Amino acid sequence: MKKNFKPMELNEFSFSNVLENLNDGVYFTDRNRVIHFWNKGAERISGFSSKEVVGRSCSDDILVHVDEKGNSLCKSMCPLMESIVSGKPLSSEVYMHHRDGHRIPVWVRTDALRDSKGAVTGGVEVFTDISGQMAGRLRIMELERIAMIDNLTNLPNRRFMEQELEKVFEEQRRYGLHFGILFIDIDNFKKFNDAYGHDVGDRVLVFVSKTFASNSRVFDLYGRWGGEEFIGIIRNVELDTLRKQAERMRVLTESSYIPAGKEKLRVTVSIGATIVRSTDTADTLMKRADTLLYQSKKEGKNRVTADYAFNTNELNNLA
Repeated sequence: MKKNFKPMELNEFSFSNVLENLNDGVYFTDRNRVIHFWNKGAERISGFSSKEVVGRSCSDDILVHVDEKGNSLCKSMCPLMESIVSGKPLSSEVYMHHRDGHRIPVWVRTDALRDSKGAVTGGVEVFTDISGQMAGRLRIMELERIAMIDNLTNLPNRRFMEQELEKVFEEQRRYGLHFGILFIDIDNFKKFNDAYGHDVGDRVLVFVSKTFASNSRVFDLYGRWGGEEFIGIIRNVELDTLRKQAERMRVLTESSYIPAGKEKLRVTVSIGATIVRSTDTADTLMKRADTLLYQSKKEGKNRVTADYAFNTNELNNLA
């Protein structure tokens, strides 16, 4: 402290004026959570005027804080009451009830109020409207979602599926969990675009995508790999079950159609199915699945080729 420095004295009026005009909401309560002070920031954020709330309990249909799951905090041990009981400052994100009925995300900081002897006489809560921050978070989440979703089929895109492959490889390394890959290609896709136009081609892609998404197990994931190619990441599976899953998708696709004028356009898919090996990387696994898919195409399309369709030497060459 500088020599001859004399601290500035602030009277009770000055403190009150500062609190009254803070941008944040501030209110004081006694030990029973009856409100004794409610500043202009609290009025602006909550919609409740000082006249409406002073003398009432903060849980009396005023703030009625809830958490993100909708659990009421004001009817039990809310952050303010926790500070009053523990005598310690707390902070948390909650959802406040606005006078107009909607919920506002707020960041609350609470602490106990004490008398000159240190006894707890009540509590103080300062709350900040974080609606803008929440909107920003939601925008970021939506942008991230868009970056990971194929905008035509609404399936995960290649970028997302590559990240998911990394996850299942990690699950295999850490827990020994098997998984398989289905590499799927729509047969003769070019003819749909050439004969009926790209709009019909897009409808074919959407139709096939919905077939995969609607008939997969909850822990399996299908995504668009690119063009008319799709992959399925099938968790916790052995080769025989993987082949049956692939056959199921093939048959469901083959037995359906999309209307195009008076025509019923039928679509088929070729599939390569393989189980991960202990020596695999994402590249070797996808290369093997691609080779199995090529074999399905070579043998007439509209079929599934799985690992055991090859002899041992051929499998070794694929690894």
